[in-house]
Amino acid sequence: MFTREYPPQVYGGAGVHVDYLSRELAREVEVEVHCWGRQHLDRGRLRVRGDEPWGEISNGTEARFKGALEALSLNLTQIKALEGIDLVHTHTWYVSMAGYLAKKLYGMPFVLTTHSLEPLRAWKSEQLGSGYAMSSWMERTAILDADAIVAVSNGTKADILRAYPGVDTARVHVIYNGIDLDEYKKTVEMQALRDYGVDENVPYVLFVGRITRQKGVTYLVDAIRYLPPETQVVLCAGAPDTPEIAAEMREKVEEARKNHPRIVWIEKMLSKPEAVQLYSHARVFCCPSVYEPFGIINLEAMACGTAVVASATGGIKEVVVDGETGFLVPFEADPVTGSPSDAEKFAREIAARLAELLRDEEKCRVFGEAGRRRAEEIFSWRTIAKQTIALYQRLLEQKKAA
Repeated sequence: MFTREYPPQVYGGAGVHVDYLSRELAREVEVEVHCWGRQHLDRGRLRVRGDEPWGEISNGTEARFKGALEALSLNLTQIKALEGIDLVHTHTWYVSMAGYLAKKLYGMPFVLTTHSLEPLRAWKSEQLGSGYAMSSWMERTAILDADAIVAVSNGTKADILRAYPGVDTARVHVIYNGIDLDEYKKTVEMQALRDYGVDENVPYVLFVGRITRQKGVTYLVDAIRYLPPETQVVLCAGAPDTPEIAAEMREKVEEARKNHPRIVWIEKMLSKPEAVQLYSHARVFCCPSVYEPFGIINLEAMACGTAVVASATGGIKEVVVDGETGFLVPFEADPVTGSPSDAEKFAREIAARLAELLRDEEKCRVFGEAGRRRAEEIFSWRTIAKQTIALYQRLLEQKKAA
């Protein structure tokens, strides 16, 4: 299994996915994970091997495509020794060429899980510069050649077939993201709230995620102006994609605080226990993403028994049930930028749904209980691992029969 992220170096949903999936798969099969960073782990059937990317590049222009070059260089390095491996499985474009080359050089089946699609993330050019063309090429080359493509939602499957019409529908398999129901569950612990200055006696709206165009956090900040002045909003938002969006976020938060002083901005990625505490005691969790193939943060909030307000886009619509586990806010994307076609309307509608739940504690309780049940019934990692192993077995049988 190839991935950029693996604990402790996890900053997004793909890293969370690989962490839990690899551990669950290792209950049944031998798993070797190749990732970025200095890592070396041998734990039963699970082995982890990490490699360091390049050092810092001082030239500003080159730094823009440094990430894409690092990715390709590590893809080349990490396929040099795949002895005893039957099948390769990649996660995100950062490692997609490792799977492509492993298939060509070793003749092994190649599975690719897409957690997002480069053609649908035009804002990545702001982060990667000309490296966006390279990341797009790497993804396209791999996805057209993979023996099986795992889509993390039916919405993602439709996106794959639209973005890459050359892909055979039969090669695309929907296997959801999962949740560890023992780790993510409601807790009475509140130390994290006290540590970060959250008033436990005032209901709060919670956001958890990176500061990136994709997660739409700036639209939530825009929505604050339409909420009552006493509203408490907790933004667990760190790891900005670019200095530009970091500056934009800071400016918007400072402006919002003029009339809404109860904004708590935690500018770091939380530990898992801290996140669980904040999820558990939030009146409502908000996910204003403009693009989300799955949206695992919504599932984390639901597993902790918290009502959700989220944008009706991508895989979110398969996780959050409108009027049952929370509310879905209509979302219409600009066809070029992917941002809301009417940003002010989007912010107002987010605020309206948040305000409704902030006023209705009983509805939040009912939504939260329904969310936990849905997480238990559909999204356990044991179920996801069994589906993944079944896919592996079919591919290996097809190879043997060929």
